[in-house]
Amino acid sequence: MEGEAKETARQVSTVSEDLQQMVRGQAVVGLREIIWRRFRRHRLALVSIAIMIVLALAAIFAPLLSGPNDPYTADLQNLRAAPSGEHLLGTDRSGRDMLARILHGGRVSLSVGLIATSIYISIGTILGGVSGYRGGVTDFVIMRITDIVMCFPSLLIILTLVAVIGPSIFNIMIILGFLGWPSIARLVRGEFLSLSERDFVMAARCLGATERGIIFRHILPNVVGPLVVAATFGIAGAIMAEAGLSFLGLGVQAPRPSWGQMLSAATSLTTLERRPWIWMPPGAMIAITVLSINFIGDGLRDALDPRTMLD
Repeated sequence: MEGEAKETARQVSTVSEDLQQMVRGQAVVGLREIIWRRFRRHRLALVSIAIMIVLALAAIFAPLLSGPNDPYTADLQNLRAAPSGEHLLGTDRSGRDMLARILHGGRVSLSVGLIATSIYISIGTILGGVSGYRGGVTDFVIMRITDIVMCFPSLLIILTLVAVIGPSIFNIMIILGFLGWPSIARLVRGEFLSLSERDFVMAARCLGATERGIIFRHILPNVVGPLVVAATFGIAGAIMAEAGLSFLGLGVQAPRPSWGQMLSAATSLTTLERRPWIWMPPGAMIAITVLSINFIGDGLRDALDPRTMLD
């Protein structure tokens, strides 16, 4: 009889766990449907996603799309040539094909945005999570370090570091990544402080959940929404920062193309007035990319807003 009772209890426990997983899975699916339905209302965000997919594919398959034209090969017989059948977007002052350089420049600009943002999102999430969850002296030390980093003008620090260690795409990624984390750390800290006092976290503690389980199963998943929104805006900011540094000659160096570096050719009044094909395409690509990312961020912010999740 005792063995049968244990077996029955085990079966009941198994069924209960299965039901909990089923309910949890249905809740996740339902939440995803709600988020997608709310995101679809933002038409500009949907269009922006399509644009970013096209830009990403163009950057990935740049060697194929540029055809026989190489972004580094100079055509001395077609210096600053207007758009033609041979060069669809014309050539620059060195005779290099503008279309090929636009496509390959997208690789650089998008890579800088993604990698730099990934670096400071990771740093900010770790420091902010530790600060918000631990509290006390740990929170005080991390937040004071954050305040110190934030009190310095970021542009001045970036210019100084680039001038000291040298301009390159790798250095730009590292510098932007290691200087952008304070705002993310503050965001994550605030979310951890708020979520740590919620009923479901307190219940998990009472049931004997480990700190690791509480952080990774209960708190961190609820921080993903604000982090995703912050990351979208961060990518746009990193692309703009790289473009500005390259325009000033402190970013990606020629002959390697980037949209900002290509804009540096527009410092001449003659080029601005008579050769728009040299500066308009890279300028348009920067504007389209940044606007698209910002619209996606707006759509995600509205879709993930818990205050209106049930609308």
